[in-house]
Amino acid sequence: MTPGASHADDWDQHWDAYASAASRNPAQRMRRRLIQNLLRAGSGPARILDIGCGQGDLVALLEKLNPRAQLVGIDYSGAGIRVATAKVPAARFRRHDLITDPATPPELAGWATHAVCSEVLEHVDDPSLLLRNAAGYLAPGCRLVVTVPGGPMSAFDAHIGHRRHFTPGSLASVVEAAGLEVEVASGAGFPVFNLYRRVVILRGEALVKDVEDEGEKGGTLLARTAMGAFDALFRIAGRSQRRGWQVYAVARKPGGVSAP
Repeated sequence: MTPGASHADDWDQHWDAYASAASRNPAQRMRRRLIQNLLRAGSGPARILDIGCGQGDLVALLEKLNPRAQLVGIDYSGAGIRVATAKVPAARFRRHDLITDPATPPELAGWATHAVCSEVLEHVDDPSLLLRNAAGYLAPGCRLVVTVPGGPMSAFDAHIGHRRHFTPGSLASVVEAAGLEVEVASGAGFPVFNLYRRVVILRGEALVKDVEDEGEKGGTLLARTAMGAFDALFRIAGRSQRRGWQVYAVARKPGGVSAP
């Protein structure tokens, strides 16, 4: 993920400490199923870009779901890129700070037919700038799926550098300010995701230690049981209700033919 300008977020340390726990997070798995449904990359030779790819879990999933696709991930964190490269050696990964460096590598300019920016914009001071700079990678008509957190912020969110949470309307405004055309902006996961988030909020600052313990020791029995229960519930949770605190938008880059 990419940090904002107001202070330095240590994302190398973040992925060193939290990569294992993030891979097992049931909310992440729910979010990836949502992205899969919205991206509509099909089984053909799509070119898919993951903006803020972190440790590469989404790219790994997309490789399984879209074996004919070409995959590229970009991220601010060198540690995240190292983990992702080892995890998905067939994909290409690049370190790119999209806040301070607007230049798109020439070989990837206008490259992507489909793109994802998942749980990134809440970490930056100017999310429209990040998307505007990322748009250099997108082909005209590229389909872009963006996900961000909604609802109240938890102590853990603040610990990992969230600047803000979004509503569907505020996310749509950010995406449009980047010069992209919004097709839909909504919430997802109600009521299960909202309940999960309330548990996270109630856990307070103790959740930071919980996540660190999960990375080092696999977590407590209580934590593993709770995450297993939410994983099962997420599989039956809908994505259609706007009241869900998982916020998303589907957009496209103007020009050309919209990706199917």
